[in-house]
Amino acid sequence: MSSGADEFSFFEVVQGYMEEAAELTGLPAHVRRILAEPKNELIVHFPVRMDGGETRLFKGYRIQHNNVMGPYKGGMRYHEQVSLNELKALATQMTWKCALLGVPFGGGKGGVKFNPREHSHEELQRITRRFTHALGSNIGPSHDIPAPDMGTNAQTMVWMMDTYINTGPTYEKNDHRAVVTGKTINAGGSEGREAATGQGVVHCIKEWAREARFDLEGATAIVQGFGNVGSNTALLLSKLGVSTIATGDHTGYHRNDEGFNAHKLQDYVRVNGSIDGYPRGDKITRDEFFETKADLFIPAALQNQVGEKEAVRLDVRLIAEGANGPINPAGGAVLADRGIPVIPDILANSGGVTVSYYEWVQNRNSEHWDAEEVQRRLLHMMRRAYQRTMFYAAEKKVNARIAAYALALESLATSYEERGIFP
Repeated sequence: MSSGADEFSFFEVVQGYMEEAAELTGLPAHVRRILAEPKNELIVHFPVRMDGGETRLFKGYRIQHNNVMGPYKGGMRYHEQVSLNELKALATQMTWKCALLGVPFGGGKGGVKFNPREHSHEELQRITRRFTHALGSNIGPSHDIPAPDMGTNAQTMVWMMDTYINTGPTYEKNDHRAVVTGKTINAGGSEGREAATGQGVVHCIKEWAREARFDLEGATAIVQGFGNVGSNTALLLSKLGVSTIATGDHTGYHRNDEGFNAHKLQDYVRVNGSIDGYPRGDKITRDEFFETKADLFIPAALQNQVGEKEAVRLDVRLIAEGANGPINPAGGAVLADRGIPVIPDILANSGGVTVSYYEWVQNRNSEHWDAEEVQRRLLHMMRRAYQRTMFYAAEKKVNARIAAYALALESLATSYEERGIFP
């Protein structure tokens, strides 16, 4: 799915945005130095017995970027392209995301470098449990709290939780359910967590539409990536009258000018692992996907998908970043020149970490909130963050991405100013 713009190191791109925002906010030099690198970078190698009896060695990571605002928080990714550079960038973005939203967490990210689609249910369970065991006390409900990400889901989180509970101290075992978020409801998960990232994207789109006096009823969208974020965004948009007319993933791209049935396509992807072979829609090329005229574009696949070439082709009114880092700086510059607004990732897709925080609070307090309560709180957080970001962007005459980074940095700088540097 690569855009061919591999010269952009994701971590360096994120650092570049931070530098720009740091200049704008006058971030103290020592805080800039601290935030430029993660606090901890963990790499573990662990053996797992395969179904056929052979033993494979897996490589796992956990990057802990910053915890001045609260415990490290971030997803666990199972993907064949997982790398230290990528996870450092994603962990850093989690720090900004939490600081922007006012969620009392810091940034973390982790993963295992392998293709989960090539393994059985039983193998995935053994890989997850051995990985959790290898991390040991480097994760914990008051220290570092993993969540689902690309290639992982609620079941993965329940395995992680169960392993942690059964290998940790014997006291307060039920309190340890909060070691991960994104669990099944039965295992202590929160209502609304599954669709939370997509819900956050849609809240931002609705805020933009209200300000732009744009009617979403009858509008069209193109969605890149139809996993958890892309499919739930498309589904929630369909309830507002927005048709998804083109979509694609690692297997290729499809277009349906009448609009896909988001429910049916989501079900198909859950069963088959991709959109490949979906009967309703015409196969198109990657270039044709980016040339498809629509009102909204939701990139919800991997990072670095929209470079200069793709940005020139896009014919849309708004881009809302469901994925982390989908637009590289060259693509961003073209979109700015063309006047196409972008709701940046650390704002648009922060619904996931926000509802993860609610799940953590529920676990710590032995509570369970109903769906309406979760949705009410999420709407309030997303709307506030969106309005603060856009107001700051207009006031300082910068784009929304730099405004979001700047607001996050101001929160972090205040924390360091108040707490000082130990000793």
